[in-house]
Amino acid sequence: MADLHIEDFYRDVAKIFLQLFASFPRRSVLYVEDISGPDEPDEFGLHHPRFQACFGTMLWLAEHGYLGFADTIGQEALDQAVLTRRGFLLLTARSDLELSSPPAEPEPSPSVSEHSRSNVAQLRSALGSASSLQIRECVSYLLAQAPIGEVPAGATPVSTR
Repeated sequence: MADLHIEDFYRDVAKIFLQLFASFPRRSVLYVEDISGPDEPDEFGLHHPRFQACFGTMLWLAEHGYLGFADTIGQEALDQAVLTRRGFLLLTARSDLELSSPPAEPEPSPSVSEHSRSNVAQLRSALGSASSLQIRECVSYLLAQAPIGEVPAGATPVSTR
């Protein structure tokens, strides 16, 4: 039996990283809806569990030092979100991951070739493939780059208010 919530977690992490990378170093509002899709709260004002899980993923990434933010906007968004130094360096580092990809075009320039080996390029490729296996492999690789239990200096647990 597949753990679909974990597959959703990997996809959410990939989308969050790419969205924050695209706006780096500017701080921006990171909306859950942009990552997990639209959601209508039920008659009690509660969001769908999928929406809540995506918000939880955002908080988890902050708790583990990959992103920072100023405040939450309910459970709908993180205000003033930005990649931390750790997150930025992780995404721009050269990847040793070998994802299966379409055949390369004839000899790209050295700078294009080097960029295509970065973690962020690998993440884009995995997400673009729509393959849950490639997304899981790529995100697992990224998260494994920091030793378990290591929280960067200055990272503090996030309150959910």
